[in-house]
Amino acid sequence: MTLDWQVFMTDDGSGRTYGEWMLEAWRWTLAVAATSWLVSMVVGAVVGTMRTLPSSPWLVRLGDAWVELFRNIPLLVQIFLWYFVVPKIIPAFQKVPGFTLVVFGLGFFTSARIAEQFKAGIMALPRGQRMAAMAMGFTTWQTYRYVMLPMAFRIILPPLTSESMNLLKNSSVAFAVSIPELTMFAMQAQEETSRGIEIYLAVTGLYVVSAVVVNRVFAAIERKMRVPGLIAAGATGGH
Repeated sequence: MTLDWQVFMTDDGSGRTYGEWMLEAWRWTLAVAATSWLVSMVVGAVVGTMRTLPSSPWLVRLGDAWVELFRNIPLLVQIFLWYFVVPKIIPAFQKVPGFTLVVFGLGFFTSARIAEQFKAGIMALPRGQRMAAMAMGFTTWQTYRYVMLPMAFRIILPPLTSESMNLLKNSSVAFAVSIPELTMFAMQAQEETSRGIEIYLAVTGLYVVSAVVVNRVFAAIERKMRVPGLIAAGATGGH
């Protein structure tokens, strides 16, 4: 068996090479993953914090409902719901780009897992930190903003790294609704060139490179933010 890497220098019929097409698809993959990550982090932090507010049981129940809903529906089904069902139910969404709908689906799905991690991180903190902040006159918002969330974030960095890498890989489901990312490129290019081995090896390499970069970035953040003596054990609520 001889590999023919020249396939990536071949014109795909639209004036670009398969290599250029693959790099364009890679940019789409990174765009889907990065935007979904931002959505999942913001929503996950809010929902996870809501679930640790003993003085607001209705917020706790709302947060629990969010997690159970989005964690227990398969990701691909959620993508289809956002892409095909929501625009039918809510006409305003008919004008929303497919990219945005995929970001909602992937971001909300991941937010349920990140919410679990934030909850675990906050619950892992000594109760004395909350009590000390309250004794200093901090409001609940200030206690979370300046004391608990910064420490909880440090605790959950290891599982958050894994979740971010999973999100990058899960972005491949976007091919199911015709987002031109890496997986869709691989399927279409393989059919057009019959060089599946080269195509899928190259796409696999790009996924690996992307995941390794994410891992290294989070490892650097963890080293920079590490608090001496802080133990991150137990903050694996999303796994």
